[in-house]
Amino acid sequence: MGDREAEHTMPQAQLEEIASKISDLNKWREIFSFHCLELSNTTHQRGQGSTGDGPPGAGEPAGPPPPPHPPSAIPKALLLSPGTGGRPISLEMAMGLRKLLFGNVFHLFSCEWTKSHFRFREPYSDLAYALEAEKGGTRAILMAVQAHIIKYLLFVRNTECTHLERLCRISRQEQGEALAVALADTLWAAGGGGRAVICLITTAIYVMPSGDYKADNFTERIQLFEFSEKAAAQEFIFDHINCFKGEGSHGVILFLYSLLFSRTLERVQEDLDGTATPLLKFSFGNITCTPAVLSLLLTGRASPHELDSNQEPEPGGGGIEARRRRGSVGYLRWGRAQAERQVCPRLRTPRLPVWLCSVTGRHSVLFGTDSRILSDWKMERVFHLYFYNGQQEQTKTAHLTIDVTKEFLLEKWQFFRIQDATILIRITGKRTEAKTQAAQVRGVHPWRWQSGPSGQARPSAGTGQTPSSEESNGTNPSF
Repeated sequence: MGDREAEHTMPQAQLEEIASKISDLNKWREIFSFHCLELSNTTHQRGQGSTGDGPPGAGEPAGPPPPPHPPSAIPKALLLSPGTGGRPISLEMAMGLRKLLFGNVFHLFSCEWTKSHFRFREPYSDLAYALEAEKGGTRAILMAVQAHIIKYLLFVRNTECTHLERLCRISRQEQGEALAVALADTLWAAGGGGRAVICLITTAIYVMPSGDYKADNFTERIQLFEFSEKAAAQEFIFDHINCFKGEGSHGVILFLYSLLFSRTLERVQEDLDGTATPLLKFSFGNITCTPAVLSLLLTGRASPHELDSNQEPEPGGGGIEARRRRGSVGYLRWGRAQAERQVCPRLRTPRLPVWLCSVTGRHSVLFGTDSRILSDWKMERVFHLYFYNGQQEQTKTAHLTIDVTKEFLLEKWQFFRIQDATILIRITGKRTEAKTQAAQVRGVHPWRWQSGPSGQARPSAGTGQTPSSEESNGTNPSF
């Protein structure tokens, strides 16, 4: 009898032991999942120091890869001493940030966001100017900053290089300088041209969890540095540039925090018309930016109405004052649900030929190297545009040539969605030839510019017509 009981008892004890081990494994799985340390993760740390620059595989040590830093484990080299200055974040400020971003105080950033930082391609390469932007919600912020970087390198920086050489022939230090200028420009605009606030992470913890507020182990360490001069803010950013471009730095989140504090949380709420609409939204498991965030990045105001406008420029709006009202970086948008919603004229036609583009929610940058295409209609006959989408698969800047002949209606510009790395298209204005060439390029769809990009009147172009949407096998959305 005793032997029979032992036979039944032993398996039961073993089952309990197995169940206990499974329970322990589940607990560890939750811990590792929280820190983004999935056991299947084989991500290699880059061998270029803390900057995170360089292509995949560069400088990787032999042997098995070391485990990546968890998002909350910020490298000590990127942490500031509490005695550096500035003022620490308070619980009230931390909760205000959460409510503006997520609509509550308990949601946390995803692993994708906490890992995101400003990482350049290799210096002195075809894409030396370019930031890497993975597919996800942070891509909008990275590409908006990319547009400001291109603006600085092409039209502001003093150099003997010309055209695309201005973007390619830059060192690692010059990459950092361009990033510092781009971040400072954006923060200064958000501060109304009178202030900029920069958020960095320190070794000290200033906020303890309270009530529904859930700690993330980096927001609670924020130190705020306020500047009343743009040059001082730019210099401070450059001195701490690795806090934005270093691996494990939370660089994109720090920039977003800085943007909100530069604008002030109260004014951001006013920009949103006092609504409780969060700045970030959850979409198919991802955290993405709303149009209000794009507006803050491009105009300095967190109002989606700054992007959407059906008002055309006033008569005579091509003067100096109208040009000053234009944004320094433009915005173009295409989406089937937004086909009837135009972007405001000052973003469609910026002062310089650099546009942040949103194609069905995917962000990229379109730009030209000659600023005269926006001020001289004669330059609009034949001009070049370039395209970068931030993806690792793109190894060269895509090239688009627009050739407008006398038969082509100058009031209707044609742009193209580019999916291949390098595309060269010639438009002659003849309906059949334009149709044939558009059909030969995979993934190219015409974009029609509804109003001329410069305020000057253009001469009559005759009776020629642009290819219709049916002929080009695409749609013609309005920007």
